[in-house]
Amino acid sequence: QAPLVQSGGDSVQAGGSLRLSCEIPMVTARRKCMAWFRQAPGKEREGVASLNTRSGATEYTDSVKGRFTISRDNTKDMFYLQMNSLKPEDSAMYYCAADWCKDDVVPMQEDAFGFWGQGTQVTVYS
Repeated sequence: QAPLVQSGGDSVQAGGSLRLSCEIPMVTARRKCMAWFRQAPGKEREGVASLNTRSGATEYTDSVKGRFTISRDNTKDMFYLQMNSLKPEDSAMYYCAADWCKDDVVPMQEDAFGFWGQGTQVTVYS
């Protein structure tokens, strides 16, 4: 099973922006839910944003609402996390994930996803 391929992590000053990208291999492209997770040192992995590609519904963790946007480019089999107004507490390893899901759900928990990217580091300095 092909992993997802991520890019876009970097170090950025607080208040800046970054866009993370996740390439979806052809098999995984048929998956219907896609999400971004993050894990900071000493903390559990948390769901950041999720997208149901069938319904178009999205879900965000409270701390990123209004600042982060999850989106998909169907023509390129890619999905993205646009991160604006970054804060030092956003610093973490970010992971993309994808899997089948029902039309009426937008999962944010790890065990809903079987396909994962390799992770990319985002560091926000003040």
